[in-house]
Amino acid sequence: MKRSPFKTADRATSLRRSAMKSRVKKPTVAEGSKYLAACRGEPCFLRVFGVCIGSESVVPCHSNQSKHGKGMGLKAAHEKTVPGCAACHAWIDQGPAAREVKFSTWDRAYERWLPVRAEKMGLEVEECSS
Repeated sequence: MKRSPFKTADRATSLRRSAMKSRVKKPTVAEGSKYLAACRGEPCFLRVFGVCIGSESVVPCHSNQSKHGKGMGLKAAHEKTVPGCAACHAWIDQGPAAREVKFSTWDRAYERWLPVRAEKMGLEVEECSS
């Protein structure tokens, strides 16, 4: 047999390389969907003046802020949702207002929504605000 010109790794090196790295546990669909389900049947919490249509077609509106996990091609975590009507949701996502105005509108709605959601889901307010 002919010898290879490449040095082969010893057993300790190969074991070290093959060790599995620990990964952060991602939330399951069931864990996230309970936050989305909490938005059902609620009025619009965004209440954008001149845009809001009330409690018709209320959907969970995810945060568009990077501090909540939003990124290019990524949606924020389901915990960071607020019930909003279709018109307010469209205004938050595609509206002409400045980002700071949209962020402050969403943040105010989230502050009002936290205690309501905590009561509805049987959680402590501190658990929700993480």
